[in-house]
Amino acid sequence: MARPLTVLAPVAGVVRAMADVPDPVFGAELVGPGMAIDPGRDGIVEAIAPVDGTIVKLHPHAFVITSDAEHSVLVHLGLDTVQLGGAGFTLHAREGDVVKAGDVIVGWDPGAVEAGGRSPICPVVALDGKPGCLTPLIEVGAAVRSGEPLFEWS
Repeated sequence: MARPLTVLAPVAGVVRAMADVPDPVFGAELVGPGMAIDPGRDGIVEAIAPVDGTIVKLHPHAFVITSDAEHSVLVHLGLDTVQLGGAGFTLHAREGDVVKAGDVIVGWDPGAVEAGGRSPICPVVALDGKPGCLTPLIEVGAAVRSGEPLFEWS
């Protein structure tokens, strides 16, 4: 069995439970367990890599980083943001890039997302993780800084 993977907060904000994410797929943890972050609204936010690994999927509104054979992490920047077609998002990496935790992946404006009628909440998902595989490292409702440990995945 692989050793536990520490997943960092990709953005700063207030930690939310996945059950509180207003999206049926994320809220029911259908793509995997995780935690969410309600980001600040102070202009452009840089979303960072939550783990070391390879970017296997990169869209303006979401990215997946595979850390090893058992761990891939999805970061989704807001809900229904795919509808924006990339408007308001700036990519700082490419699919296939090898990244270190903390590297900037996407710049975006959560306030503009919210002003457009969408939730800026950011689910951070342990893709295909089994129920009970996550240990939160910060309490729901607490503030987290970008790059701080969010959860451990074992």
